[in-house]
Amino acid sequence: MATFLLGIVVLIVGGALYGRLCEHVFGPDDRETPAYAKQDGVDYVPMATWRNCLINLLNIAGTGPILGPIQGILFGPIALITIPIGNILGGSFHDYFCGMICTREGGLQMPEMVRKFTNKGVYLVYNVFVSILLLLVGAVFVYTPGDITATQLFGFSGMANDPKTWIIYAVIFVYYLIATVFPIDKIIGRVYPIFGCILVFSAVGIFFSLIFKDLPLVNIWDAWNTPQFAYGDYFHAGHFVPIFFVTVACGILSGFHSTQTALISRTIKTEHEGHWTFYNMMMAEGFIAMCWAAGTMAMIQITAANGGINFQMDPSTGVMSYFQNIDGKMTVISATSVVGVVCKYCLGKVGGSIALLGVIVLPITSGDTALRALRLMVADSFHIKQDNNAKRFALAIPIYALTMLILIWSKFDPNGFATLWRYFAWSNQTMALFALCAIMIWMIMNKKKKFIWMPMIPLAFYSVVCVSYICNAQIGFHLPWNVSYIISFIVAVVLIAVSIHTGNKRVAMDKSLN
Repeated sequence: MATFLLGIVVLIVGGALYGRLCEHVFGPDDRETPAYAKQDGVDYVPMATWRNCLINLLNIAGTGPILGPIQGILFGPIALITIPIGNILGGSFHDYFCGMICTREGGLQMPEMVRKFTNKGVYLVYNVFVSILLLLVGAVFVYTPGDITATQLFGFSGMANDPKTWIIYAVIFVYYLIATVFPIDKIIGRVYPIFGCILVFSAVGIFFSLIFKDLPLVNIWDAWNTPQFAYGDYFHAGHFVPIFFVTVACGILSGFHSTQTALISRTIKTEHEGHWTFYNMMMAEGFIAMCWAAGTMAMIQITAANGGINFQMDPSTGVMSYFQNIDGKMTVISATSVVGVVCKYCLGKVGGSIALLGVIVLPITSGDTALRALRLMVADSFHIKQDNNAKRFALAIPIYALTMLILIWSKFDPNGFATLWRYFAWSNQTMALFALCAIMIWMIMNKKKKFIWMPMIPLAFYSVVCVSYICNAQIGFHLPWNVSYIISFIVAVVLIAVSIHTGNKRVAMDKSLN
């Protein structure tokens, strides 16, 4: 428990200090924001700070800060320290600067921001990359809440051949279409406060349950191999870098978030709101991730025999799996089912059901804005006007058709979702590299070169994470780990050097023009 509480202190105190530094470096002022300068009643709409905060939190908090920590905590108590440190130096910094730069540049969407501060070639690569990622996000965030709803709330099979599964998916799709097309303050701005209350209840409920029920956790200074699970062995065998950081994306650093902060850059009333809306909401996601990581560790320590879970070898498949005691029989369950175990053990039957509703809401409230962001990016890239519902529907429908095709494939292919999730997780982190390079160049161009160490730290680290992972992975190039690490270090150095060179070149060009 002490390590968990220490991690919470690091998150709150460290986040407060580093957040102030980020705000000082950026320098928000009282200039007119895009919400007023370009107000159109659809996407550029001034909204209250509390509403923007809740919308941004729900936009970025999908299944990542839940399913990621559920699997990441198997690496041991180091996760409870790594999450807050990574959140402060990486994720919260990334979200703040992406949101603030997009705001200052007139409400740019991320592809346009990347083009402005890199070059056309990088922009083209990023545009294809982010479009594919947002389609994957849309598919993942229909699949996971749909399956949790089917299996955990209604007790359905959730199988591809069950019509009830597709009815649930269809309901989610209809909501997504409405939220994607209609004005942001009419749909998203109205329902998100309700969703936000459920989200806060689920995370805070698990937090207080951990404290007041004194649930068993492993401290970082304790023996990591316990009778319930050998965290130490898993850590040494599992290649903590990069596997942990790809697994636990949301909560530490997520490139997807930049597409969502860009949306909110069009609705904040003043730049001074950015600290709360962008930086602090990412800290809140870090808190959610820590609660789910600790809650899962507690369930493992309690064991399935006593109402928790086991993580052990499945003798029928030879694969390490989660087990729950169902009607006196040890039954293999998925990571999404672990969500239900944590909720109901910590909060009881009624509270657990409400918390489970929050878990279903999380991905839905990220999926709708992911597809909204994709619509806006396509519209901006091809200069397609979006000034009435007919034009927005015309662009949204083909996007939804592609998302549905991905969902159908992943549902009917036995390994479809596993492959989909791996590509989603890796591409999510890789997308952040584009944004971090752009932030470095922006700093150099805006006379903040002495602070480029701030984006350089996460850029160097996540270059190693993303490149070494895809070089070694079965879904990538399947190279040996030593070769993968060497390549990743080279890429990290090249990205930093090219970013600095580009920034310096832009400054020299500006001086020559003046």
